[in-house]
Amino acid sequence: MKILERRVYRGPNLYAHFPVIRLRIDLGKLEQHPTGSLPNFVEQLVATIPTLEEHTCSYGTRGGFLRRMREAEGTWMGHVLEHVAIEIQVLTGAKVSFGKTRSAGADGQYHVVYEFEEERVGEAAGQLALRLIDSLLPTELRTDPEDTLDFRSELDDLIGFAQRRQFGPSTASIIRAAEERDIPWIRLNDYSLVQLGHGRFQKRIQATVTSETRHIAVDIASDKELTNKILADLGLPVPRQYVVRSAERAVDSARRLGYPVVVKPLDANHGRGVSIDLSDDDAVRVAFAKAQEHARQVIVETYIRGFDHRMLVVNGELIAVAKRVPGHVVGDGEHTVEQLVEIVNSDPRRGIGHEKVLTRIELDHQALRLLEQAGFSPASVLPAGQVFYLRSTGNLSTGGTAIDLTDVVHPDNREVAVRAARAIGLDVAGIDFITPDISESHRTTGGGICEVNAAPGFRMHVSPTEGTPRDVAGPVIEMLFPQGTPSRIPIAAVTGTNGKTTVSRMLAHIQKMSGFTVGLCTTDGVYIDGERTVVGDMTGPMAAQMVLRDPRVDFAVLETARGGLLRAGMGYRTCNVGCVLNVSSDHLGMGGIDTLEQLAEVKRIVVEVARDCAVLNADDDLVLFMGGHTEAKRIAYVTMNPKHDLVRQHIRAGGAAAVLEEGINGQMITLYDRGSHIPLLWAHLIPATLEGKAMFNVQNAMFAALMAFVMGCKVDNIRQGLRTFDTTYFQAPGRLNVFDKLPFRVILDYGHNPAAVRAMADLASRLDISGQRVCVLAAPGDRRDDDLFEIAKAAASAFERFILRTDDDTRGRDRDQITGLLRKGLIACGVDPSAISVTPDEQQSIDEALASCRPGDLLVIFGDKISRCWKQITKFKSDGAGPSAPGEVGEAAVRIDPADTASTTKRWELGGTLVEDERGVRIVRESED
Repeated sequence: MKILERRVYRGPNLYAHFPVIRLRIDLGKLEQHPTGSLPNFVEQLVATIPTLEEHTCSYGTRGGFLRRMREAEGTWMGHVLEHVAIEIQVLTGAKVSFGKTRSAGADGQYHVVYEFEEERVGEAAGQLALRLIDSLLPTELRTDPEDTLDFRSELDDLIGFAQRRQFGPSTASIIRAAEERDIPWIRLNDYSLVQLGHGRFQKRIQATVTSETRHIAVDIASDKELTNKILADLGLPVPRQYVVRSAERAVDSARRLGYPVVVKPLDANHGRGVSIDLSDDDAVRVAFAKAQEHARQVIVETYIRGFDHRMLVVNGELIAVAKRVPGHVVGDGEHTVEQLVEIVNSDPRRGIGHEKVLTRIELDHQALRLLEQAGFSPASVLPAGQVFYLRSTGNLSTGGTAIDLTDVVHPDNREVAVRAARAIGLDVAGIDFITPDISESHRTTGGGICEVNAAPGFRMHVSPTEGTPRDVAGPVIEMLFPQGTPSRIPIAAVTGTNGKTTVSRMLAHIQKMSGFTVGLCTTDGVYIDGERTVVGDMTGPMAAQMVLRDPRVDFAVLETARGGLLRAGMGYRTCNVGCVLNVSSDHLGMGGIDTLEQLAEVKRIVVEVARDCAVLNADDDLVLFMGGHTEAKRIAYVTMNPKHDLVRQHIRAGGAAAVLEEGINGQMITLYDRGSHIPLLWAHLIPATLEGKAMFNVQNAMFAALMAFVMGCKVDNIRQGLRTFDTTYFQAPGRLNVFDKLPFRVILDYGHNPAAVRAMADLASRLDISGQRVCVLAAPGDRRDDDLFEIAKAAASAFERFILRTDDDTRGRDRDQITGLLRKGLIACGVDPSAISVTPDEQQSIDEALASCRPGDLLVIFGDKISRCWKQITKFKSDGAGPSAPGEVGEAAVRIDPADTASTTKRWELGGTLVEDERGVRIVRESED
């Protein structure tokens, strides 16, 4: 059994709306050997991982998976791999359960899909599961007979790795609390830095330090001496202490304070280097040496008798209290201390680090010191019932236990904790309070604060050893996001085969005109408030997260392409509005997507995760049927057919729609919603439609208008946005860019599939010209032969002359093969071969086309390197001399007189040249004189 391909989906995808890993595996010989045919395989597997008994599988009851494996036929190894990969993650502390295994088409190949929490842990779990299964197979069926697997050791290593990669209990509890309150989150690094909320509403946490935690408060809390002084100055109960740098000063301080004393590092945590109840000089010297391993300066302070209580204060309120009991063993008169430790560690609640509710106890230096002080050793047998503490402190990270006492705290002690947190200035504080009885006032029983902790751990409160678990993360979230405070920015997701970029840009323009700071992801980059911040095709999940992480953004428009969905899923869990424009042939035969129905299933993901509204093309049946797969609160339709039966019924029922209706002056884009009929704008008044002739942009404008409308944009703002959006190169590069400054008209477009070429051909047919229609035509090399024929067919009837070219990157095909298939397709559609020329190089083909055009012609160029193409077009000289020198334009340079206020502006010719910079902005380059 081999893994042929691994895909990690970090967001909603074809298989689930949460993160999953998909393995494409080849069973090889195992295709003929399901579990029912392998003697002792199931028994060995269960003996290795007994917790597989918990898997219900298709039976829905405990033990269902084992029952499936033990049936006469059994189940195939891909299914076993799925369950084992899931359970290995569970053993590391992850909470995962989802999985599915399906045929990948080829004989013996399967897609194994399983949920994960942390990506690298999930990948490692799949690899370990594969090795485990292989190790249990008969030798003749093994992939690697030489592999000797020590599963227990490998699992322990993976648990340790998971501890370093997965969220700790504190961070995880805050994230769960955020999810319960519908607050999105994004992990920002490999540790515990997390963004809560999107865009300008975001807050951050790192473990239990929040974006509201003051740096100065953390500094104060980290300085135990300063903390002690501040609290003492306010009259709060604290021990007396000295800070020392040598063992002898430590001894001298202990004598002045009076024994017993505590010795601890000045700025360590988790109880590291702390020694308590020291009663002589030698013990202080030893304790000083251990403390100095963790800090240069060491504190010696009076010892307060009592139990250690962690009091958690959030936003000035005591939320939880836990009594911390140091790691200990209880003698039974039979077992040694070492054996008792092993018995304690066998508790299934104990694990490595923060893996489980409790941490394993270790017989380390501190435990050995305490045993020696008491006259014992690890080999000693303790009398029955004797409790022996192997730790000086009750930290859970060193094996301690926690008992919840929140409900019995005396009001005086509660007040002390709250005052201490406020005195230090922490929004989330852990107060270590020593007292014999937390239910009695410290005024009568004694006690005091030994530490104030920034970033206190939540594990003891979320999962106490005894008592009631407390929701301590909820108050943190409520502090960061008080009731009624927004955490999400509006997200509009746009997908489809054609028109995505134009619709996304139109919508972003409308919302920017409405006052929003818009984050836009599109095919040529990421734009923040109209400024391109990242260059490249940014239509995948990483680009989406760039926008959602930007603290300036308060509205997101995310173009979502097929490629990103198939590679890694979506970069966000939900959107407010999901829009599908159309589904037509493009990229078929790639990434396992062979049919339009499969492509529609990919595009449908955007609709499936829409929260508020799904905007669908009612004129495309594949899109129309997506309405049955969304959980959005409402559906809105776009149709260019005012007599569309379903849309008319939808409108009568109060639904939202955008309809193209015929009027006296042309075609009117009309909005409907809740019984209202809203004439929006004449199509010919939208610059991007070329006076209403570019029907595809009429439809794009309808989508943008309807999306803006259902997201609460005012109608006047929508009108103004559409009136001021055009398809110039600078506003929509590669999307119907028109250049009219030559004796003939040139249109540059990025169309690269049959539907896009067909739309441009339709536009070319509608435009009134006096000359010929000329086309520079190409096709991506990774498309099927049928797709290239369809592209040729789409263009054949609209143009009189064709110049065939190839992209710079032919994507695996020969240049002659691409142009040959296009030529063959054109001829098959009746184009005269003499009207077809072949110039494979893109730059040369454009130069040839520009040079051959005559006044009144229309030249449509389907370009690949859009920026380069546009420069060629705008710098071309129309006198037949070919392109001009870089930067030059064939006209006189002029200067406006700033002092002239006459209606007819005076102009002075200069002895210089009118030039264009790289953006196409015209400037004057002055001559030397």
